[in-house]
Amino acid sequence: MWRVWLLFDPRRALVALATFLLTLALLIHFILLSTDRFNWLEGPRRAAAPIGQMSPIPAPAPGVTPAR
Repeated sequence: MWRVWLLFDPRRALVALATFLLTLALLIHFILLSTDRFNWLEGPRRAAAPIGQMSPIPAPAPGVTPAR
C-alpha cells in the first residue's frame, strides 16, 4: 500500500479528494433541498385545495350595475 504514495503526491491527492467530497456533499444537499419531502428549511409545502371545494362566484343579477 505504501507504494501507491510513490506514484501520487499525498498532499495533492488529499486536497483533490477533499475538494471532490465537499462538492459531492453540496450537490447532494442541494438536490435534497429541492425536493418537497426532504426540504428541512421550509418544510413540506401545503397541497392546493381541490377545485371541487371552491364555491363559484355568483354572477351579477341582470339589470343591476355594480357599485363603484
